[in-house]
Amino acid sequence: MPATPSPDRPRLGVSVMLWRGGRVLLVRRARMPLAGYWALPGGSVELGERLADAARREMREETGLEVAVTGQIDTAEIIGKDAAGAVESHYVIAVFAAVDRGGEAVAGDDAAEARWVAPEEFWKLQMTADTLRIVTAAARTGEQRR
Repeated sequence: MPATPSPDRPRLGVSVMLWRGGRVLLVRRARMPLAGYWALPGGSVELGERLADAARREMREETGLEVAVTGQIDTAEIIGKDAAGAVESHYVIAVFAAVDRGGEAVAGDDAAEARWVAPEEFWKLQMTADTLRIVTAAARTGEQRR
């Protein structure tokens, strides 16, 4: 089987941190990369799409929720390497905070599951390292009350 060529540049994505009642909305990823991991809802930015618009669209596609994006709060990078150390994937993700517009979250698009998670539950879930870092910092600083 021929080797898969390495990407020639990073892919741009967005994710959204949304709190409701002291709980953050997380989705369990259904597809690679990181299938099965819990993460903030998000996905790829389309050509010509502004980052905040991509964040709103991805939130709607993955969870069915409409949100008001309030601003970019962080950046995450996911670099996947094979056993020999060659880069297999590279994603740069702009992380946004948002205000809840109501509604019920349902898993859609490439999310296997969507659920509201309290800070005391963070350590029980298999989360991406950046997701854990971002939501833990937000819980500690009171970001969820915005």
